[in-house]
Amino acid sequence: MNILVTGGAGFIGRWVVKRLLEDGHNVWLLDNLSNGRKENIEEFLYMNNFKEFIYGDIKNRELLSNLYKNKFEICYHLGASINVQDSLDDPEITFKNDVIGTFHVLEECRKCNTKIVFMSTCMVYDKANDEKGITELHPTKPASPYAGSKISGESMVLSYWYGYKLPAVVIRPFNTYGPFQKTGGEGGVVAIFIKNHLEGKTLNIYGDGMQTRDLLYVEDCAKFVVEAGYSEKANGKIINAGSGRDISINNLAKLIVQSEKQIKHVQHIHPQSEIEKLLCNYVKAKDLLGWEPKVSLKEGIKKTEEWIKNHPDLI
Repeated sequence: MNILVTGGAGFIGRWVVKRLLEDGHNVWLLDNLSNGRKENIEEFLYMNNFKEFIYGDIKNRELLSNLYKNKFEICYHLGASINVQDSLDDPEITFKNDVIGTFHVLEECRKCNTKIVFMSTCMVYDKANDEKGITELHPTKPASPYAGSKISGESMVLSYWYGYKLPAVVIRPFNTYGPFQKTGGEGGVVAIFIKNHLEGKTLNIYGDGMQTRDLLYVEDCAKFVVEAGYSEKANGKIINAGSGRDISINNLAKLIVQSEKQIKHVQHIHPQSEIEKLLCNYVKAKDLLGWEPKVSLKEGIKKTEEWIKNHPDLI
């Protein structure tokens, strides 16, 4: 197939591109490198079925219109502003990228009947204490402009499914980690902790550290993303992906460092947007896609640590 990946030079995006290329598809990649990096995709640039890297923005309608002349069967729409704190500091940028940008992509998909796989986030959910995990029916709560913009994008994508019968699926991966993740900024808690540990620095934990995360290894996440695009049964659906296990940030830190002297609790930068318990129920992904995570947290941390050790120029 001819496939477009927006945000394909980002952390998850580059793994999605890798899997699509391995599956033999022709892949075009669009990224403005605001969060992604050219270094993430260098190994793909000379592969026969890697068609083009386009440095550009999803808000550029003329660029998108010309790009869609390639008659894509699927668009994996991963391009977005993803930082919670940035969205609180400047909500307009996040709104323009995650809502208006998504609308522009949707319009081109509609013209060409291109299936869209919309990357949302577990950050749209309200807090939960259910030990069976958060299902797709769990209440949402836009506790940041980032979450609000993603919920808006989800609604737009599903409206094109219901209104135009455009093939579309909304995916909500939980906290993804692994090689190529940046070691600074939002969402990279595993990578940040590992890098600080290797450098003998303090591991700073926001608040009391009792908040939990369901940590999904990036190659498991990429397989989920790709399979959602392949599956007709996924059309019109919202689908979670996670490991099905959560761990507190305190225990995650202890898993990475041997000495608790290296751990420090600091004031939370955005406590109003914190979700206290994130535990994924991925039964729907298993039923619809036959997908299950394969990599354990212990194995994933080991792989990530090895990558960080061997790629100091990319972290």
